[in-house]
Amino acid sequence: MPKMRYVILQQNQELQFVEMPEDYAYQLSALNLRLNKEIDKLTAENVPDLPLAVAECDSLELLREEYSLESGLDYINRLEHAFAAIQEQNYPLISLLTEIRALQAQLEQWYEEEEERAQ
Repeated sequence: MPKMRYVILQQNQELQFVEMPEDYAYQLSALNLRLNKEIDKLTAENVPDLPLAVAECDSLELLREEYSLESGLDYINRLEHAFAAIQEQNYPLISLLTEIRALQAQLEQWYEEEEERAQ
């Protein structure tokens, strides 16, 4: 069983819990902090609201039914879709999309390798 870490994100009063392969959790946290730093520079109208990474941990037990775990790949796919839909003219959005897609590709490869090992 692969070792996982959990990235806890906060948006307003809502918490999100993302399960990441141990070796990639830090990358998601760093990407999130960078996106939050750069998002105010975007001038498009359809800029998504981003949660802020507030913590990482090695184990997590959710005690309330309204919370659920989201896989890192599902989260990064959703993030890529949201950023790809931005109609930005003034800021080099491609650099942010490149960072998102790089992590997306790494996670896709990781999940494929894990699926092959399980067979």
